[in-house]
Amino acid sequence: MLAARKYIPSILKTLLIVGFGYFFWLMLKITLEYIPFNPNVSFLMIKQTEVQNRQEYLSFFYTHVYTSIFVLFSGFLAILRKDFGIKNFHRNIGKVYIFLILILASPSGIYMGFFANGGYLSKISFVILGTLWWFSTYKAYQSARKQRFKEHKQWMWRSFALSLSALTLRIWKVIIVYLFHPNPMDVYQIIAWLGWIPNILLIEYLITKKHI
Repeated sequence: MLAARKYIPSILKTLLIVGFGYFFWLMLKITLEYIPFNPNVSFLMIKQTEVQNRQEYLSFFYTHVYTSIFVLFSGFLAILRKDFGIKNFHRNIGKVYIFLILILASPSGIYMGFFANGGYLSKISFVILGTLWWFSTYKAYQSARKQRFKEHKQWMWRSFALSLSALTLRIWKVIIVYLFHPNPMDVYQIIAWLGWIPNILLIEYLITKKHI
């Protein structure tokens, strides 16, 4: 019995890596649809009002889409806390993660939030998400600079939980559409909040229970 318990953390970690890898691949496939620059594919097909009336929209959109995929990858590697035989790998990949969010991914995401589908409920959610994403990442950076590494680890987990909203909102969308077949605009309003609130609540629970 005790021997079996020893394998549980390894099994859970393996499942986590496999699960992340699968959904990351799906996210990568979505990202590749926008290469080369094409304003007439996928999500942009329903954003033609913004594409045509706001010259800056595509720049913010592509910035967010192209950087977010690297944010997910670098954040996951940083969370693993392994150097993979490379000196200071964790520190350097963490710097990449933080830089991408603070300078590119979060600001562009906040901008896009103001034009989110689903009306004011969706807009408010995505703007809050982008703001919390930036704030939690900045706190992770700040605590690392002050060598408060326990705080740094906790803020990085909060930040990454919000980064994962890119995956979880799509998972929730599939589940909700499959089970309830709601109006498309209603779906946006639901997943706008469901994509990140359970993530951050779970992390706060784990932090409170001192599991991370």
